[in-house]
Amino acid sequence: MIDGVIFDKDGTLFDFRASWGAWAGKAVAILASESGVPTAVLGAAIGYHPETGQFDPDSVVIAGTSDQIAAALAAALPGVDVDALEDRLNRMAAGAPMLPAVDLPHVLGALRARGLRIGLATNDVEVAARAHLEAHGIDGLFDFIAGQDSGHGAKPGPGMCSAFARQQGLDPARVAMVGDSLHDLHAGRAAGMRAVAVLTGIAGADDLAPHADVVLPDIGHLGAWIDGQRAGG
Repeated sequence: MIDGVIFDKDGTLFDFRASWGAWAGKAVAILASESGVPTAVLGAAIGYHPETGQFDPDSVVIAGTSDQIAAALAAALPGVDVDALEDRLNRMAAGAPMLPAVDLPHVLGALRARGLRIGLATNDVEVAARAHLEAHGIDGLFDFIAGQDSGHGAKPGPGMCSAFARQQGLDPARVAMVGDSLHDLHAGRAAGMRAVAVLTGIAGADDLAPHADVVLPDIGHLGAWIDGQRAGG
């Protein structure tokens, strides 16, 4: 049985390449213009290729926290204040256009209609996460929203997942953590949850499958999988 689902945000609710490629391209271009450091150098610092808009599989942008992204960029920008850069990147992130991976109101609404509790656990900051959900009119569908700065730690630690289960009165073994990266799957496992991988991020099925109960094309297939679990399938 599954009583609750906690989602990652980027690469899970929102298509990672389409959403964060534009943000990374803009951030790198602005910083390059201001500093004189080539865009290729700044892109390499965060595992991003400005010429193609693609990310390396181990890019810090994929599963890292905002302070880690800022630190990586700051290493290529001598003299920059890391905290100020992080604050600036977070403001840019809050306004970044997110492209949904699926029809989010429909998919999340259908999960709620099944009686499921729904949470969000992201390594983004909470204010940016809420801004992205609100921009798509889905913030009201979540019972729990946490970012890496919400007091529960960051993934792959289990803190956000455990807090969701605790606050909603759920048995972690009856909760599914859904994400597109190993950080997500490891966070769910560490919290004693089921681990569901989706392919709307950067990682491929071969990378995710050994760490997941199931690998789905996207979260639009989640309801059918949950129905199968409830039926004993």
